[in-house]
Amino acid sequence: MIELPAKFKERMKAQLGAEYGDFIAAYDRPAVRGLRVNTLKVGMERFLSLCPWETEPSETYEEGLVLVGEAEHIGTHPYHIAGLFYMQEPSAMSVIAEAEIEPGMKVLDLCAAPGGKSGAAAAKLDGKGLLVSNEIVPSRAKQLARNLERLGIVNAVVTSAHPDAIAESLPCFFDRVIVDAPCSGEGMFRKDPTAIAEWSPEHVASCAVRQSAILESAAKCVAPGGKLVYSTCTFSPEENEGVIDGFLKEHDDFELEFSRRLYPHLIKGEGHFSARLVRRSSSFKSNLYSNKVRKQSAEKNGIVRRLSMQETAAVSECFFDTLEGKVPDASALRLFRNSVVYCPFDYPESLLKLPLVSFGIEIGELSKKHLKPSHSFFMAAHGFKYRYTLDFPADSRELTVFLGGNTIAADNIQANGVFVPVTVEGFPVGFGKITDGVLKNHLPKGLQIGAYR
Repeated sequence: MIELPAKFKERMKAQLGAEYGDFIAAYDRPAVRGLRVNTLKVGMERFLSLCPWETEPSETYEEGLVLVGEAEHIGTHPYHIAGLFYMQEPSAMSVIAEAEIEPGMKVLDLCAAPGGKSGAAAAKLDGKGLLVSNEIVPSRAKQLARNLERLGIVNAVVTSAHPDAIAESLPCFFDRVIVDAPCSGEGMFRKDPTAIAEWSPEHVASCAVRQSAILESAAKCVAPGGKLVYSTCTFSPEENEGVIDGFLKEHDDFELEFSRRLYPHLIKGEGHFSARLVRRSSSFKSNLYSNKVRKQSAEKNGIVRRLSMQETAAVSECFFDTLEGKVPDASALRLFRNSVVYCPFDYPESLLKLPLVSFGIEIGELSKKHLKPSHSFFMAAHGFKYRYTLDFPADSRELTVFLGGNTIAADNIQANGVFVPVTVEGFPVGFGKITDGVLKNHLPKGLQIGAYR
């Protein structure tokens, strides 16, 4: 059995009463592992027909699955690389179900890394509306952007800003704000010994202070009639009900709609707390969200700008060689730093004042009037069809060779100098360039792996 802190056990005994024995007994069992099916790319029925692991439905999320038994090397399996699913602790999935997100909404995930809740929110948006995923730590923000890239999300902006900066730039703007607050991590004890080592009553108290400050900033971003979802993976009342009660005493424009606790002895998961608050409607309306503001910002701000006619022509040429039929709308193309991005969403000028890590989905880099497509373009769940593909089953040797960063034969494609996606059961995992019947590998080095078996 895991050796739990004595003061933690004392508090939980007082907190749970007759249930305490069942709660403690849960720590004799291994941590529960789960995954969320990425419905931006694959439906539940198709995924279950492909899934090589034994699973059962999650109690907390419709698109969630609980892994039964071992699932070795699941993170390097081609289905994971293709973005068909995201490894996520089952009780944490419940937060997005409780957020009641609908397509077309503007959503802020304020403490987003590594990206589980952002990915689920994007699936609910279904490519419509805007998702701003923020992570204050730059290195974690970059990992967040890579995870959203793998999931194929086209309508997300990743920022790395302090919550106060988000509140100042985007006041009363979002229909939904998600705050999965940094916490003492009591719900991580079964899976992370570090969480046990770092726990103390003083740590719990300091977390509550920080959580209250983050919640204060988050509330400023909620539009009238919008909803704020606060969550932690801890059991302490100080970090959960205490934070919410303290906030509501200071904010009569918010009311509590819903709250619940999940414990590891009651569900197949590690435990979570969540609360949903709604901001009462008022006459105040934000003037941030307009096409006029978007156009002005593109002209005045050098970070994101429209493409020139020459740049648009280069992109169109690449699309003609790579895609068949529908291509990205030219009005949704921008130049972000040195890359062409596809951003099918409106955005306010003030968003561009924040530290941006990624903006929409990268299409490629322009060089000498030509576009060199990027990995993210082929990973995007944009609904476009490719002119050519190299498709393999998950257990094929050719796919293993490609994922290792090597060239593979492409004798069946009668074309030269074109960029082609490599797919597993129809889902892209990367791409390359055809040269004399060989696919030159363009999989980013950081994503290359050895044999996954």
